[in-house]
Amino acid sequence: MNTGIVLFFVIMVLYGALSSRLSRWWITGPMVFVGAGYLLGPGGVGWLNIAPDVESIKQLTEITLAILLFADASTLDLWKVEEDVNLPLRLLTIGLLLTIGLGALVAVVLLRGEGLAFAALIGAILAPTDAALGLSIFNNPRVPSRVRRALNVESGLNDGISTPFVTLFVAIAATETFGGGGHWLATALSEIILALVAGIAVGIAGGWLLGQARRRKLNSGGAEQMAVLGLALAAYFGSLAIHGNGFIAAFVAGITFRRITSNQLKEATSVTENFGTFFSVLVWGVFGAVMLPMAFQFTTDWRPILYAVLSLTVIRMAPVAIALLGAGLRRDTVAIMGWFGPRGLASVVFTLLAFVEFSDIGKPVDTLMAVTCWTILFSVIAHGLSAAPLSAWYANRLAKASPPPIELKAMDEPRHRRGLLSDVEAAGRANL
Repeated sequence: MNTGIVLFFVIMVLYGALSSRLSRWWITGPMVFVGAGYLLGPGGVGWLNIAPDVESIKQLTEITLAILLFADASTLDLWKVEEDVNLPLRLLTIGLLLTIGLGALVAVVLLRGEGLAFAALIGAILAPTDAALGLSIFNNPRVPSRVRRALNVESGLNDGISTPFVTLFVAIAATETFGGGGHWLATALSEIILALVAGIAVGIAGGWLLGQARRRKLNSGGAEQMAVLGLALAAYFGSLAIHGNGFIAAFVAGITFRRITSNQLKEATSVTENFGTFFSVLVWGVFGAVMLPMAFQFTTDWRPILYAVLSLTVIRMAPVAIALLGAGLRRDTVAIMGWFGPRGLASVVFTLLAFVEFSDIGKPVDTLMAVTCWTILFSVIAHGLSAAPLSAWYANRLAKASPPPIELKAMDEPRHRRGLLSDVEAAGRANL
């Protein structure tokens, strides 16, 4: 296994050295690290066999998601978006709920016999989007800032908003599978409430303390950045300590922290974002080395593959189109916003959590693993390859439109998304 780990980190170094050149060929970081994990793992040469250490893998993925949830919630322009709250609000309410519902309905029809709870769980796991898989459109200045802001806010918040749904559907599936009446559901509701309490407490206390320290010049920039990372982890582990949901706590703590500090400490989140980005590389490696071989093994017919295709198209794009009815957007804008809902890190983590929870029951969770992993794999490839050409095509169409469409309404630039491709490279790639 040591050989595989060393080679994986060598690939990480090589990617860092060649990322600009690779970006010209539309090769993204997630593609590289998923591929590296698979080739080095049991599906390839077998030098990276980390599957037996499932608990450590689970902890790594959980911490990564918690850090990213806090980072997104604490850095997105949540309050500036009030100047155009309509689009992201539509996506995060109507769009998200319809995506979960339609995903569950298609799972019931297509994956017959797996149970309604597991179908709903599949819908919730695959509802969050991940901007890191399509940075070229999120960071391309030629794409209207109004569109990018809506997608940016959606991607930053829908993983946190989806977490309670995943928690509840896991509880319902556990009740169906293991019995126990309302015990599982009561536990899930308790976890959500305790997480809200922990997240708000950490966000208020940490935001007030660091805000006071900055105003009185009691700290240094580097220490302040490490303190923000500590807040994210304190919210996560603190919530677990009181039997709450760590993800919800980290997400709520990030929102509260930003509100308490009035966005005066936004630059102090850079270490938190960078840590999250680094750990996301490891999670993508785990996905390729551990989860993909299992998903391929559990794929016994064509249905998981068909569901994956439908998930990236109809199940995502139809709810977005419905959510945006009456918004006055062009059809190509609605299509672009529907397509760019990549399934990424949150779906990986939720899948692994569900698999660990139900690992002993066989077929239903095996099918869940196959369906979600195929969807994530297709998304890594399809959204990575299409982001640059589609964003360029869309920008050119808008530039030629007469009269100028409402999408071109002047707005402040949204925050650039961090990821495995730098902002400059992503924008440059999109302009090719």
